Amino acid sequence: MSAFTIARIDLKRFAVRPFAWTLAGIALAMMAWQFLLGVSAFMHAQPTLPGPATGPGFVDAVVAPYLLNYIQLCLVIAPLITMQALAGERGAQRLGLLTASGASGTGIVFGKFAARLVFLWLLLILVATMPLVLAHATHPDWGQFGAALILTALCIAALCAIGIACSAFTREPALAATAALLIGEGLSLIDAGVRITGGDTGWLGYLALHTHLAPAMRGLLRSEDIVYFVLIIALALALAIRRVASERERG
Repeated sequence: MSAFTIARIDLKRFAVRPFAWTLAGIALAMMAWQFLLGVSAFMHAQPTLPGPATGPGFVDAVVAPYLLNYIQLCLVIAPLITMQALAGERGAQRLGLLTASGASGTGIVFGKFAARLVFLWLLLILVATMPLVLAHATHPDWGQFGAALILTALCIAALCAIGIACSAFTREPALAATAALLIGEGLSLIDAGVRITGGDTGWLGYLALHTHLAPAMRGLLRSEDIVYFVLIIALALALAIRRVASERERG
């Protein structure tokens, strides 16, 4: 069984189970409210802002905080959507069936990861369409918007990979979700420690999510930020593959 087949099966499960639809509905409702609040604040601030009311100001004042809010929401959504990926299969004795069908550890992990990443990225597309609705009136900076969207997608992929790794090391989905939530929140809260130390240099600053998201929200797409998220994804998936492969060898 290939990774594509596993991903397709999991996506079909998402389509027929109310949990994914409920989670998506709640997330979109929350993001719609956040967007309305951002637009309202932006419109009320226009008379006091110097310069034109259109242009990059809309991305800075509305879109960037809006995408950062979605990332904060994904710190919770990603653990919830990934907690059953491997822990649930293991608890229901289905992981052994996958390995017996000829699926490799790599195929299982990549299939589970791909299905959940598709779900989260589809949500991101829907979230991103809200600012696009006002594009004709706000004339956003498309370069800045694109950079912010790319790094947001990579950050979500990293959170998803962390959730898959946590799910690979336990039989309890709730424990997997808790571990993934703590790791994600830890990476997010490191930024507070960076501010206390008075800078963003050193290993502590490099680990902070905000250190790598802030430049993209200003329109600067840096290779070091892309490498940061790719490293998290690669490390998390490698750990998950190693765990599943070792379990497969033990039978």
